Amino acid sequence: MAPSFAWTLSRMSEPGCGAEVVRPGGEAAGATPLASLDEPALVDACLAGDTRAFDVIVERHRRQIYLLCYRFVGNHDDASDLAQDVFVRAFRGLRTFRGRSSLSTWLYRIGVNLCLNRVGTRATATEPLEERRHVDTAVESPDERVLKQERAAFVRAAIARLPRKQRATLILRVYHDMPHQQIAEVLGSSVGAVKANFFHALANLKRQLEHHRW
Repeated sequence: MAPSFAWTLSRMSEPGCGAEVVRPGGEAAGATPLASLDEPALVDACLAGDTRAFDVIVERHRRQIYLLCYRFVGNHDDASDLAQDVFVRAFRGLRTFRGRSSLSTWLYRIGVNLCLNRVGTRATATEPLEERRHVDTAVESPDERVLKQERAAFVRAAIARLPRKQRATLILRVYHDMPHQQIAEVLGSSVGAVKANFFHALANLKRQLEHHRW
């Protein structure tokens, strides 16, 4: 996946980044292990200068943020770059996090905005998302595997053709199992708008799929 976030943080000590990264040799005696802290405590620790706390935040959220980015851009290299950019921006903007939503929701918001900007400027080239890890090749013929991959590629391409808000809503609802309220917080819209976007996204997706015969 993406390079270690410690590598990314080391770049942020450059002039103009507004942060200097320090790697203490270890936690002080009697200190609470960072991995056991909840997210508000991790944010506080990071703002107090312990950037190891942000490494813990990255470790907790990097897989879901990577998968979010992949669902938008459809290939592993761009998804890795975008996921890293999400955490770089989150680190730089951590002082703006007010805690009115969960840290997860805030990270998703950064990720969705970055992804929508990216897909608005370039075509999406899709790759399979490690599908073969979940396939029992002993009971699936080569023809069945090819057909399954073709179907998955067509569905990804169909999702990529949806309008921006519909696409974001569908990805968050279907692939990340988000409730409508959280999606509304991520997208900065109302629950009613989220429900409408999801309804229209499914209808548009169904129309595209109906015109394709397997």
